[in-house]
This record gives sequence, structure tokens and C-alpha cells, in this order.
Amino acid sequence: MTSSPPPRDITGEPATPEDLAALRTQLGRPPRGVLGIAHRCPCGAPDVVTTSPRLDDGTPFPTLYYLTCPRATSAIGTLEADGLMRDMNRRLAEDPDLAAAHGAAHEDYLARRSALGLDVPEIERTSAGGMPERVKCLHVLVAHALAAGPGTNPLGDEALAALEPWGTAGSCLDAS
Repeated sequence: MTSSPPPRDITGEPATPEDLAALRTQLGRPPRGVLGIAHRCPCGAPDVVTTSPRLDDGTPFPTLYYLTCPRATSAIGTLEADGLMRDMNRRLAEDPDLAAAHGAAHEDYLARRSALGLDVPEIERTSAGGMPERVKCLHVLVAHALAAGPGTNPLGDEALAALEPWGTAGSCLDAS
């Protein structure tokens, strides 16, 4: 299975001052390395940001898509605590088609980050979330699925499908 080339603008829409203020509220700290808003929560606030592979202080940062919505992160934490990652890792070891699709998600993630044109050799073949061998962080897989769209990250799509709707109870900024 091969990954398709990344869209020209993988960063999403530019972050406005209001978006940066919302991110600060969601994260409880100033956001770092924001290149754009890759996805919005159903309430309209950012819920996934595209981050630079090298932060302003020089630190390599492999997490291209970072989930920021506190309701979504909490709901995903519950899935992790309920053992979904353990089940996904077991299935990855047993199902070659799923393992291939997870590997393709890894390649897509790397291609999108590479499309930024920012050379960070320390993380050249490192994606995030445990890809391609395992599932280490559902938050990253869900962020990738939201930013890249359905079908790009099958385990991210699966976790999304298991989530209760997180953006229907008003602004996620109220949950911060």
C-alpha cells in the first residue's frame, strides 16, 4: 500500500490571534511551534494544530499534528485507559493488512512533514504515536485522522468512531 502525496498546504488555515488565544486556554500554556490550524472542533475552536518539526528553542518535535481540544483529549484518554491501544497492538501483530495500513499512515505522516521543507535530520524517519510498529498514543493517531481526513490513518479513524461527540456541549474552551 502506498501513501498518496500530501496536499500542497498541509498546515491548514493560518492561526489568527484569536486561535492562538484559544490554544493558550486549551493547553494552559502558550502554544509552541504552531504553523496552522489543521482541524477545528465542532464548536469552532481549533482542535488540531500543525506544529513545526523544530521548535523555536531548537528542539526537534516529531508531532506534526497536535490535538488541543480538552474534551477530545479527555475522551481519548478514557479510550486509552479502557485498553483500546492494547487491543490495537494485538491486532497489528496478527493482521498483516492492518499493519500495512498503519505503515502507510506512518509514511503519509512523514510525507506531510517533509512537505513543509524544514530539514530536521534527528527525526527524519520518526513519525509519532508509535507508528509504524505499534500504537503508543491515540491522541496523535486521532489528530492525524482529523487533519488528513478519513482513510489516511485507519486506527485514528477507529478511535474517532469510538469517541462520544466532544464538540456538541458548547465551546471546548469552557472545558479547559
